[in-house]
Amino acid sequence: MRPRTVTAVKPLIVLPTYNEAENILEVLDRVREAVPEADVLVVDDGSPDHTADLAERWGAAHGGGVSVLRRASKSGLGSAYRAGFAEGLAQGYDALIEMDSDLSHDPAALPALISAVDNGADLAIGSRYVPGGAIPAWPKHREYLSRGGNRYAAFMLGLQVRDATAGFRCYAASMLERIDLDRIVADGYGFQIEMAYEVARQGGRIVEVPISFTDRVRGTSKMSGKIVVEALGLVTWWAVRDRVLRRRRPVAGRSGPRR
Repeated sequence: MRPRTVTAVKPLIVLPTYNEAENILEVLDRVREAVPEADVLVVDDGSPDHTADLAERWGAAHGGGVSVLRRASKSGLGSAYRAGFAEGLAQGYDALIEMDSDLSHDPAALPALISAVDNGADLAIGSRYVPGGAIPAWPKHREYLSRGGNRYAAFMLGLQVRDATAGFRCYAASMLERIDLDRIVADGYGFQIEMAYEVARQGGRIVEVPISFTDRVRGTSKMSGKIVVEALGLVTWWAVRDRVLRRRRPVAGRSGPRR
């Protein structure tokens, strides 16, 4: 896989897949239309519906620019992105992009996310909850749960981000290189919050770009209520760890009170 681009930023779009045969070809068509200079890395977790084969054939038929990282079994969203980021950094890309493979993220928003990083952002988040963002057709209870979870994460972690759970985002490679990806353990919503938190802890600049998020039309969602609950539990632990426990630790080199 070799970077190929005509812009100042060399972007790589990481697409995690598991049984996305119904969507992958349309996703690749629309990505190529939106950002023809970008390469795509499909991280497939052993899809029995041959998603990986379809992606490889699409790349061969359209002049390359699409690579597939095949993994033996379903290992989680966070694991897929960590593997994709590591590959992209090793190959010298400047911007690494997260994007769902189910068409819930509109590829037409990709240029805005890449441009934000090109203009100095360390992380550009495709946000549903800034002016101009939208979540059409969502039931109110789901919207309240999502907004509430984001507000809880922002309050507990001190994040100046309205949509920390969003999975459509672009990272500057220089920022990802400063984060120890092997220490990022969360999955799903928790992974997105943990990564935004790590960028903030590194002093990175985070911007939010408004997007319209729609639910998948074809295929089965992999997200569950359990993942949401686990994410909020992790947020609570990170806040306790960083705001309470570390403050109580004695200053290194002092074994007792000063006299």
